[in-house]
Amino acid sequence: MTTTLPTTTGSAARVLVRRELHSGWAVSAVGGPVPADVAGRSFPATVPGSVHTDLLAAGVIDDPYLDDNEALQRWIGLCDWQYQTTFAWSARSDGAADTREDRHELVLDGIDTVATITLNGTEVARTANMHRTYRLDVSALLRDARAGEGDNELVVTFRSPVRYADAQSLALGYRPQVNHHPFNAIRKMACSFGWDWGIDTATSGLWRPVALESWSTARLAAVRPVVTATAPHAGSDGRVGDGHLDVHVDLARASDADLTVTATVSGQGARQGGQVTATVTVAAGETSVVVPLDVPDAALWWPRGHGDQPLYDLRVELTAPQDDAPQPIDSWDARVGFRTVRLDVRPDEDGTSFTFLVNDRPVWVKGANWIPDDAFPHRVTRARYAARIAQAEAANMNLLRVWGGGIYEADDFYDLCDERGILVWQDFALACAAYSEDEPLWSEVEAEARDNVTRIMRHPSLALWNGSNENIWGITVWGFLPRLDGKSWGLGYYQDLLPSVVAELDPTRSYTPSSPWSGELPIDMSRDQNDPAHGSMHSWEMWNREDYLRYRDDVPRFMAEFGWQGPPSWSALTRAIHDDPITPESPGMRVHQKAMSGNDKLTDGLVRHLPLPDDTEDWHWAMQLNQANAVQVAVEHLRSHQPRNMGSVVWQLNDCWPVTSWAAVDGDGHPKPLLYALQHAHADRLLTVQPRTLSSGDRLAVVASNDTGTPWRGDVRVRRVRFDGHVLAETTLSLGAPARGVVTLPVPESVAAVTDAAAEVLVADVVTDVLGTVPAEGSAGGSSAVPRPRAALWFFAEARDAALEAPRLATSVTPVDGEGEAAGVVVDVTVTAENLVRDLTLLVDKVHPDAVADDALVTLLPGETVTFRVSAPAGTVLDAAALVSPRVLRSANDLVVRWAR
Repeated sequence: MTTTLPTTTGSAARVLVRRELHSGWAVSAVGGPVPADVAGRSFPATVPGSVHTDLLAAGVIDDPYLDDNEALQRWIGLCDWQYQTTFAWSARSDGAADTREDRHELVLDGIDTVATITLNGTEVARTANMHRTYRLDVSALLRDARAGEGDNELVVTFRSPVRYADAQSLALGYRPQVNHHPFNAIRKMACSFGWDWGIDTATSGLWRPVALESWSTARLAAVRPVVTATAPHAGSDGRVGDGHLDVHVDLARASDADLTVTATVSGQGARQGGQVTATVTVAAGETSVVVPLDVPDAALWWPRGHGDQPLYDLRVELTAPQDDAPQPIDSWDARVGFRTVRLDVRPDEDGTSFTFLVNDRPVWVKGANWIPDDAFPHRVTRARYAARIAQAEAANMNLLRVWGGGIYEADDFYDLCDERGILVWQDFALACAAYSEDEPLWSEVEAEARDNVTRIMRHPSLALWNGSNENIWGITVWGFLPRLDGKSWGLGYYQDLLPSVVAELDPTRSYTPSSPWSGELPIDMSRDQNDPAHGSMHSWEMWNREDYLRYRDDVPRFMAEFGWQGPPSWSALTRAIHDDPITPESPGMRVHQKAMSGNDKLTDGLVRHLPLPDDTEDWHWAMQLNQANAVQVAVEHLRSHQPRNMGSVVWQLNDCWPVTSWAAVDGDGHPKPLLYALQHAHADRLLTVQPRTLSSGDRLAVVASNDTGTPWRGDVRVRRVRFDGHVLAETTLSLGAPARGVVTLPVPESVAAVTDAAAEVLVADVVTDVLGTVPAEGSAGGSSAVPRPRAALWFFAEARDAALEAPRLATSVTPVDGEGEAAGVVVDVTVTAENLVRDLTLLVDKVHPDAVADDALVTLLPGETVTFRVSAPAGTVLDAAALVSPRVLRSANDLVVRWAR
């Protein structure tokens, strides 16, 4: 594909032409333990792509995600591979004769990873960094088809990433890390070598676009819009402030001609007919300029749940002299949003805060960690990003943390976060290891940081740059320091190099050196970097060793990582694993459980709450349910301690393949029960029952968390109820929670004092509620309906010890008409309980892999009813009887009745 600006005439100034080089590629193995049926053969290759997916498309290998194909395909990462294509080219598409100032550059947006690049037999570069863009001047090497010189041959030869990493580990000096490969010796996606949730692929390939760009006079080398905004104007309801941009432009030149740079902002609120424009002259020889623009009365961008997400079009145009008038020769287009965002890490009476402020307003973060959505990230399309971000929205999230063992995501990811109001916490690609600060690694880290800060910083969703994941905390708690024997381990990156790059290129963003982090720079290595009183915390004692009820023992200032494992959806599990029989310990299941002693930890975490089934489908449901309950306990506890705690970022939203993991969405894109638990725990208005130590002693309290811009007032009815529905005690409490605040209401002992722990439950629900429809903070005069909060429940006994009976349910399935063809097939499944039923859930993927229910984990008291809406793609047949069958309509009662011992 060739892209140009409008055609110009003459030779003084010519437009930039971009031609993608994505066709005609072939791949072949050129070294290493190549199987006999692969040796000497060439296979069609896709660019962007990877060796594994090319071999899969050619039928040479089976799907790496199935069974134990991972082990059978380890040879791929040990081999050297060569990608080759040819293309025709001529100097000028418009036939002009003067080409003396033309530049022709090979642009490779992503090379994975260690490669030698030749054009027409001449080496033009050697690369060793997956996270960088490479721009190579090939003007002198191109063959001109018009001159009869023939086609151009482009060859990229990849060295085995496994063998290169091993060699570099020796060349740089051993540095400890947490994997079976020295991923810290190569600038490649760390989890490409496997993780405690990830498959070991160690692939190679041209994973992002390849193009030839031709230009003369000058081009835009980099554009960095530094965006600021004032606080909302008085009386604007958070909607309007004054915006300002300093558009930093770097130029590459082929001549010393005078140039002009024009920046134009268009969008709602901008004056001068919806546009603001500024032009700056770039004198001969100068290569950088700043174009300032004021945007009065700019509509402010807010994270979801706090207001709207207005985006403005920014166009930067480079022009050069052409006859009597300047002519455009290059342009750059993007969208920006006006807001301020900063991280408050000031000391206070409780320690050191960790609070995100947007437009100077604190935001309680409802987040999740994000990993690459595919082990082969070139397969992640805009539609797939959109689906995951929609699932984060469905779980009422407002932040995604891009984890440092993955990649700097594609522009589509950040664009969609801008549109949907999802804040982005971006790690630099350094995780769970000690890293050499020697060359060539230091220069590679700096180059990738400059590339990616420049690319990503324009996005209003970007809230934080973080230097590393666990690399400062882990250096001490994992025993790395003695093993280093005095060698560098990365501290220079985290407190010198990376903050200086951020300060230079993205001066309005906050920076943290690592996560967890105790809140100070420079780093004091004698301090506990995971102290709950200071900064951010990771909580892994729960899951690894302790029961999930212990989450309530700590009130961290900010919880940046925590989580609980559960298996993927049943349809994903049985698609990927073909053991006969399939059991929790069968061979394929063990391959798809990457955590150390993972199944033992699943069992240890389950049996305190639910009995351990001896049936695989029941085991699957029990582990999914326990995962959801564990994380919901943690999030509700953290929310109840606002503002001491100002957020949670659960590990993790997504998976990169079908695996037992901490994810809320499995590798096939199916929501696990955990996603619904997060939806409930992140509700704008939330009632929970929490244990509290008060002046009168240990008590139960109803905690109302109000994450809306208006106060929440009403009456809360608190009842102690027998499982048969009989009310034993009751009271009414007056509720008055401030906007974006929390109120704690102690439950009278007369109501909370249990008489039969196994057969009683405390129920708190709103009976009179001043909420209804409230203004959406920051909206353009609109409003949003705030749903009535779900009842809060407190069971006095664990499910396994409770007097739960087999569920007695009346069900009906009703087709829903009028939803439109795009909605596909939609049915309502209505369930009425005759007895108390805990955590009622429809595992609808067992009926059809693409079916989705709108809710899960619903507890019904006797006589209560719930309706689940189930949707599936157009043309799907949803069997009504299957939807309400015992293997699909599940509850905790099933497990207790069948497996209690």
